[in-house]
Amino acid sequence: MAEVVVWVDHAGGVVAKPSLELLTVARRLGDPVAVVAGEGAAGAAGVLGEHGAVRVLVSEAPEYGEFLVVPKVDALAAAVGAVGVPVAVLVSSGGEGREIAARLAVRTGSGIVTDAVDVEVGADGGPVAVQSVFAASFTTRSRVTRGVPVIVVKPNAAPVEAAPAAGAVENLDVVFSPAAVCARVVECAGREASGRPELTEAAVVVSGGRGVGGAENFAVVEALADALGAAVGASRAAVDAGWYPHSHQVGQTGKSVSPQLYIASGISGAIQHRAGMQTSKTIVAINKDPEAPIFDLVDYGVIGDLHTVLPQLTDDINHRKN
Repeated sequence: MAEVVVWVDHAGGVVAKPSLELLTVARRLGDPVAVVAGEGAAGAAGVLGEHGAVRVLVSEAPEYGEFLVVPKVDALAAAVGAVGVPVAVLVSSGGEGREIAARLAVRTGSGIVTDAVDVEVGADGGPVAVQSVFAASFTTRSRVTRGVPVIVVKPNAAPVEAAPAAGAVENLDVVFSPAAVCARVVECAGREASGRPELTEAAVVVSGGRGVGGAENFAVVEALADALGAAVGASRAAVDAGWYPHSHQVGQTGKSVSPQLYIASGISGAIQHRAGMQTSKTIVAINKDPEAPIFDLVDYGVIGDLHTVLPQLTDDINHRKN
């Protein structure tokens, strides 16, 4: 069977959930070949094999931690060369992932599709990327016609599924290009731990907007998020008002999310916000204004004051969990 190259994001060998989702997508197209680079890369081989990787190409050179993304592009290009002509190269969406994919496409003279929400098998067995465009007003299906297709896939595009495979570990020989050592990392600070999942990777997101009414009132949004094991998001209005950090903004000028469940609390549904969340699988809105535009796109809508609805919903979820 043809092989599909999957770029793996990890931290010291702990594989990020979106990379395991990519293995699910890759199995539709062929045999997944996982590429993992950096300190602790070999430690990721076990879990990659448990989720369908037939081969795991490993490179642990120090350059991956000392410099910016170019060494990782070199590694991915070397992996494509080692495989031969893969059916596709899959990379998880995100700032670094998009840059790696774009640089690889330029280097290999291939076409690229970004921010796919799904990948289907075409009539000829090749990949067809599904995208939601124009603030998710339309769904498009695209295929690359030149070179090895490079497809950047959004988190939550597929479930994580165990599928034990050989997971044969192979050392990946990488020759770093001169550009790889042009920008050195001088300091790296970890993100402050909140105990909640990363916003762009979360399966459930609970967001608050202008209707929350103040920074102190975001406690009701956080309480519901904690009950659901969700990430907390915020609209631009809430962020501009200083009620919640910009790093949690969902929307065109913030982060794009595509969770299984998105709960919008006190958010009117401006086009800017819709652009960042409209690909969510199930959307629930809570707003006391029955004319709010958000109700035009929801699966379930609750017309009511979020300060009344959210605490009741949180209590009920916690009661059922206990």
